[in-house]
Formats: sequence, structure tokens, C-alpha cells
Amino acid sequence: MFRNNIFMNKLCNKEKMCVGVIMGSKSDLPIMQGAIDILQKFNIEVKCDIVSAHRTPDKMFLYGKNAVDEGLSIIIAGAGGSAHLPGMIASLTPLPVIGVPIKSSNSIDGWDSILSILQMPTGVPVATVALNGSKNAGILAVSMLAICNKELQNKIVEYKNDMKSDVLKNNI
Repeated sequence: MFRNNIFMNKLCNKEKMCVGVIMGSKSDLPIMQGAIDILQKFNIEVKCDIVSAHRTPDKMFLYGKNAVDEGLSIIIAGAGGSAHLPGMIASLTPLPVIGVPIKSSNSIDGWDSILSILQMPTGVPVATVALNGSKNAGILAVSMLAICNKELQNKIVEYKNDMKSDVLKNNI
């Protein structure tokens, strides 16, 4: 509990919030771009990197262990296939991790990625969004950061009201 209070104080007292967006390979970038775009729309700093759980495990380990010291508040991790990246990062950091399952060319219609990210053991939670749902991961990250930031809360409310207006404009 004490550690969580320190973490929340550190998170809520930051002037500039930063979200790490990582993915297993460069081929995941077109999918993960949705999260990057949303975060940038809300003026949240993004640190993007390729971190493969299977091909660069040492880099992944250092990324997870150093995420707080690097100034990150939340990590969005996208991966396809066996999709170990979000869970492994969650096992290494106290930060919230949002997993984006990605339907890759070698996947089983994306289900392998979904289940790998969704079925985490007790004690290692990973918030999971829909297949290829990085835009929702970005919105979830903004909503999490808005817990401590009234200005960001107002922007989220405005964003959702704009979506509502768009739907109502299209009413037949």
C-alpha cells in the first residue's frame, strides 16, 4: 500500500505525463499508430519503441525495470501471435499496462494474441482492449491519467460529447 501511495503522488504531481507505447516489431506500428495519435491529440508525451519479448528479452527487461525512472506513467504494449510482451512488461513494472492484441500474419485469427494478453495470472494484471484496438488503449490511458488531472478530465468529457454529437448528426 505504501508503495502505491508514493506512485500515485509521483503520478499526480507530474507536470508532463508520458505514456510508453511499445510493440513487438515494426510491422505492428500501423496498428499501434492509433494509440499514438490519440495520446498526441490530448497533448500527452509519447515514447515509442520496439521491444520484442522473444527477440530482445534483455531490452524488454531493462525497459520494464526502468519505466518509472524514465518518466513513464502508463505503458501500452501491442503484440501479435503468442503476445508475451504486455504480460512480461507488467511483471517487471509497477505501472499500469494496457495490452493491445494484434492480428498478425502468423496468428490464429488473432485469438492467440487476445488470449495471451487476456489470461494473465493473479498478481500480474494487464488491461486488454479489442483486437487491433490501439485507439481504445490510447483513450483508456488518457482516462487513467485524467484521474489526477481536471483539465484532462474535461478534455475526455469533451471528446466523448463530440463522439455523441457525431452519432446524433448521422441520425436518420
